[in-house]
Formats: sequence, structure tokens, C-alpha cells
Amino acid sequence: QVQLVESGGGVVQAGGSLRLSCAASGTSFRTNEMAWYRQAPGKQRELVALITHDGGTNYADSVKGRFTISRDNAKNTVSLQMNSLKPEDTAVYYCNADVLLLRALGPATRVIYWGQGTQVTVSS
Repeated sequence: QVQLVESGGGVVQAGGSLRLSCAASGTSFRTNEMAWYRQAPGKQRELVALITHDGGTNYADSVKGRFTISRDNAKNTVSLQMNSLKPEDTAVYYCNADVLLLRALGPATRVIYWGQGTQVTVSS
């Protein structure tokens, strides 16, 4: 089993910055794609940014040029640097990881894990 633990949410004024971090812990696993999603009240959860194991990235149009996703494969962490924050960025942010659970014998198992979520509030 793998756990994702997020940190770094909080309250910030419009135009400010926050950095979210997520650490994956467990035994015998490999993270493939890692991503950040967000869900605002009354809205569906949406993809904010994604990063592949090799560092390829993809961003929602609404955050391009303002947010940067990065990862450290050795530490199994993913971060989201959020700059020029806007009130519409207010949401619960969730870490997501596409994980291979490795076995000494037999094939690996692919599992999607979610963090518990961290609140980001941007005041106008």
C-alpha cells in the first residue's frame, strides 16, 4: 500500500504564492504519472497539472504560466508552485499518483492513489 500526504495549503491574498507538496510513502512501489487536481465548492474535480516519471508536464489552460509542477523521483515527491494566485484558484487541492506496486514474484499491480486534500483559499 502507498500513502500520499499533502502539505502547504493555506490562505493567501490575490497575487500571492503558495507551494504544495505531496510525499508518497510505502514499500516496493514505483510512481508513474503524478498530478494535482482541485475541486471548488459546487464544481467537479479538475486536473490542474500532471507530470510524467520522465518530467513531461501538462497544465490546465487556467493555470498555464502561473503554476509549475515538479517532482523528485528519488524522494517520491511532487510539488506545485502556485504564483499570481487568483480568487478562482480557491479549492481543495488533491495529490494523485499512478503507482505500480512491485512484487518479488509475479506481475506488478497498477493502482491510483489520492491524497486527503489540502485547502487553498485566495482572498480578493
